[in-house]
Amino acid sequence: MRDASANIRLPESGSPLLLSVLALALVLSAIHSQAGTIAGVVHAQGKEAPAQDAAGGKYDSRKYKFAERINYAELRDFVVYVDGVTTEKPTLPPVKIITQKGVTFIPRVMPVMVGTIIEWPNQDEIFHNVFSISEAKQFDLDLYKSPEIKRVPFDKPGRIDVFCSIHTTMSCVILVLENPWFALSDARGHYSITNVPPGTYKLKAWHERLPALTKEVVVPADGELNVDFTLGILNLPKY
Repeated sequence: MRDASANIRLPESGSPLLLSVLALALVLSAIHSQAGTIAGVVHAQGKEAPAQDAAGGKYDSRKYKFAERINYAELRDFVVYVDGVTTEKPTLPPVKIITQKGVTFIPRVMPVMVGTIIEWPNQDEIFHNVFSISEAKQFDLDLYKSPEIKRVPFDKPGRIDVFCSIHTTMSCVILVLENPWFALSDARGHYSITNVPPGTYKLKAWHERLPALTKEVVVPADGELNVDFTLGILNLPKY
């Protein structure tokens, strides 16, 4: 059998075609290199309780011993993203997966770009239901289990709270964003957003139960910009 590659002729050295290819490669390389990284750490800080209402004391009484206090140092799943910049939707919609396993949605918080399709496989041996009444997206996937897999496209930005109509502890949050420059923090609060074009942006840190915090940042053409956030109960109106 004749090798098909024998019919392929590479442009000769110095030919206009080869020079055009090399020029295009240099341009693409330059464009790709003109991008920076935003990285840092996000953590939460709560309000201090009055001394007489701190852990112990009243919390040791029969009446309040089941009142679980929030440990802000243990809060996770922060999302950091470039706000106020809209980019085109990807031509091929990305597909993400939120699994139902152990009567839990995994992951429980997921940032995605507008246009993303999310699949909802049920890996438990019992039925689950997936639904949302959020303004940005309302849907009801009814009751189902494996091997059936349901899919939902998310075509509008916003926060979407998702629940199971059968199990009270099952909930998750989807944050639909307008550009690809976002990151979910890891277990230690670290985040990293790569390939951000140079420029001035509003960088927002978000958590599902705290007010968001925005900082203006200037992203360099290359290298890393460090931006840390501390979220708390701040900047809310008093009543």
